[in-house]
Amino acid sequence: MFARTDRLLLRPGWLEDAPALARAIGDEAVVRGLARAPWPYGEAEASAFLDQPTAPDQPRFLIFARTGRAPRLVGGCGIAPGPDDGLELGYWIARPYWGLGFATEAGRQLVRIAHAMKLPKLTAGHFVDNPASGAVLRKLGFRPTGRVVPRHSLARGGEAPCALFEQGDGDGSDAVTPMRGRVGFDEDFRGELRLMAA
Repeated sequence: MFARTDRLLLRPGWLEDAPALARAIGDEAVVRGLARAPWPYGEAEASAFLDQPTAPDQPRFLIFARTGRAPRLVGGCGIAPGPDDGLELGYWIARPYWGLGFATEAGRQLVRIAHAMKLPKLTAGHFVDNPASGAVLRKLGFRPTGRVVPRHSLARGGEAPCALFEQGDGDGSDAVTPMRGRVGFDEDFRGELRLMAA
């Protein structure tokens, strides 16, 4: 399954993506926000992840920014079994692309896919030291449950407090996707993003 948004291409990951995946996610600041990703994260971990089978009701995508040239791997998203027997939405964005609205844009598309697949309402969560992820979930139509529970993080090597969210009735499609520049990635790509946003 493939999906496109205004700026992104969502597609399954292939073994050939392992080097790019390792470069994109291989940042401790990114991996610390995830429950299931180990640290350090290199090509062996990327290959093992990409080689995992996926269940039909648990789509998993790499997120690519569509540019005038080859798409750039900027993150990943998917639906996986949650800790409480339901299905959980998850996502990550490589650090150079934080603050550009890619998580919100990809998450909206993933919520639409889940709705089209007639999946039950999704859950989600974020470690409390990553409030930006909570802002993304609210834009996607998720609402806080008011519960904060300990959740194991492979990268952290232990538990950390995780704020739980549940899917609301909307898909968050009326939420605004921010488009602002970031320091730390090349000017050519920044220019391409400006053109895409125009």
